[in-house]
Amino acid sequence: MTWSHHDGRAARRGYHHGNLREALIDATLALIAEKGPAGFTLAEATRLAGVSPAAPYRHFRDSEALLAEVALRGFDRLAEALGAAWNDGRPDPSTAFEALGRAYLGFARAEPAYYAAMFETSVASERYPPLAAAGERAFGVLRHAAEHLTAQIPKPDRPPALMVALHVWALSHGIATLFCRPDRTHRSLPMAPEELLEAGVLLYLQGLGLAGGRPRNNEP
Repeated sequence: MTWSHHDGRAARRGYHHGNLREALIDATLALIAEKGPAGFTLAEATRLAGVSPAAPYRHFRDSEALLAEVALRGFDRLAEALGAAWNDGRPDPSTAFEALGRAYLGFARAEPAYYAAMFETSVASERYPPLAAAGERAFGVLRHAAEHLTAQIPKPDRPPALMVALHVWALSHGIATLFCRPDRTHRSLPMAPEELLEAGVLLYLQGLGLAGGRPRNNEP
């Protein structure tokens, strides 16, 4: 069972072009793609990249630092995908918010090796401030969208945008993990994961007073 379409050929080519750092990152992605996060070791990444055992330490102090860099790049890619989906709230915040969910699932499906590095390793982001910042940038897109969406609800009834963003993130992440990953167990769904997420978010927003993602009775 593979975790990604990443086949490692770029890792074997990278060092011959003189880019050791990129070769090690590609090798790490290839190992996660083949074996999952538990299958990654610095020694295996070094072997796959075709470099000496001491070579990685020119750029990374240990295996966790290498995984942290891969996870950072994953969050940067996710932030880019979410930002493009949000599209500054166009054509309207509700439609753009739905696009965010589809983009999240699409990322998990298309980039499972990055996704695993981001969420399924033991890397402690507090030890790597750039990684923590990248994660905040990605989540920040969702929080910004939640602020725009909840602004449609009258202030006395308006929930905290942070709470809404966390709830929708949890729902998106759960569906992505269960149903959009190539390593998922054989679970059958009567609908596409995107439809499941859309229905869940719709029910959630209706509970906040946004029928169909929009204020009831055209309230301001």
